[in-house]
Amino acid sequence: MLLKDKLAAQIPGLREDISSFVKAHGDHEISKVTIAQAYGGMRGVRAMVCDTSEVPPDKGLLVREIPIGDLAENLPEEIFFLLCTGDMPNKEELADLQKEYSARCEVPEYVWKVLEAMPKDSHPMCMFDTAILCMEKESKFRAAYDKGMKKTEYWEPMLEDSLDLLAKLPGIAAGVYRMRFGKGPRIAPKKDLDWGANFAHMMGLEDPKGTLADLMRLYLTLHCDHEGGNVSAHATHCIASALSDAYYAVSGGLNGLAGPLHGLANQECLGWVLQVHEKFGGVPSDDDLKQFAWDTLNSGKVIPGYGHAVLRVTDPRFTGFLQFGKKHMADDPIFAIVNKVYDIVPGVLKEHGKAKNPWPNVDAGSGALLYHYGLKEFSYYTVLFAISRAMGMCSQMIVSRAMGYSLERPKSLPTKVLKAQAGA
Repeated sequence: MLLKDKLAAQIPGLREDISSFVKAHGDHEISKVTIAQAYGGMRGVRAMVCDTSEVPPDKGLLVREIPIGDLAENLPEEIFFLLCTGDMPNKEELADLQKEYSARCEVPEYVWKVLEAMPKDSHPMCMFDTAILCMEKESKFRAAYDKGMKKTEYWEPMLEDSLDLLAKLPGIAAGVYRMRFGKGPRIAPKKDLDWGANFAHMMGLEDPKGTLADLMRLYLTLHCDHEGGNVSAHATHCIASALSDAYYAVSGGLNGLAGPLHGLANQECLGWVLQVHEKFGGVPSDDDLKQFAWDTLNSGKVIPGYGHAVLRVTDPRFTGFLQFGKKHMADDPIFAIVNKVYDIVPGVLKEHGKAKNPWPNVDAGSGALLYHYGLKEFSYYTVLFAISRAMGMCSQMIVSRAMGYSLERPKSLPTKVLKAQAGA
């Protein structure tokens, strides 16, 4: 496997580099923590290492120092290779990784039996996470660890588990979609299709021009990673730091992604756009949309999709979706509203004065594109997010195992102690 060979060549030098760096500069302070940050979810506290990606407030997502906008035309398989190694794969390496995915994509039959036994109205994310967790018996890391192995070899079975899992996720997600929403029997994968196109194929939505496959490739690429501190990435890292295998860790991280403050934003954004469409019977005028935005804010609500915890510029992932929409669905009234919102709402938020960032994040546009292609089951949208984000989770775990990063164990303090330290 060429990905494994490349990592095996890189890892010894990276370990030595990090070891020397920590030895020489381990006492250097990178962050101070306030009481407000301790109570505020540790926001802004620099206390983790993530080598796969970074999110500078003035630039947006960088994947191995490459702006995500520059990767919009790349396949998700290329992105995973990049996340793991820091290099884009050449043609041979890409073909080798795609061959690995194809060989590993079959979902065990017992997974479908477990899902079929669940309540018919189970949430799609619960079904998706359950499928991942019940495959834990397949873990090559756990089997190797139980037999006994060197710590320096932990990354190898983690890579194996990650490839096994990533190869199966499109089939699981498509099967959940068809089962949960009564779309008919499962559709078998096509071995000659890439990861994103195969997912679109197995969902069974009409795609005569192949543009839905293009959207899925784009969607999976743009959501691939978002440094290490977001809920899903952090939860995955914390679980994996205890040497839990990829099935336990990814399932746990995706449980966090299912929370309404993390993974549900795109459906909330689309819901607001659909309210606009319903109220005005189509695309509103600039003045009508501006007033609707003010009415939303004056009622004490926020305009979903605008603002970001870290970014202070337009999210380049939103720009990627906006460009795709302009190319493929410019006349769609729902997308036209998304485009008009982008023109109107930042000015309203600036005038309102309370938003730290008046610019759109990735979720402001992605839902409208899915809606255009007939994917109108809102509760499923987070599953799409989950397939993509699993690439970041897995690559971060592979790197962490390779570098020998430690068990995560921050120190907590009770309120009484904090009050005493603050002289309160």
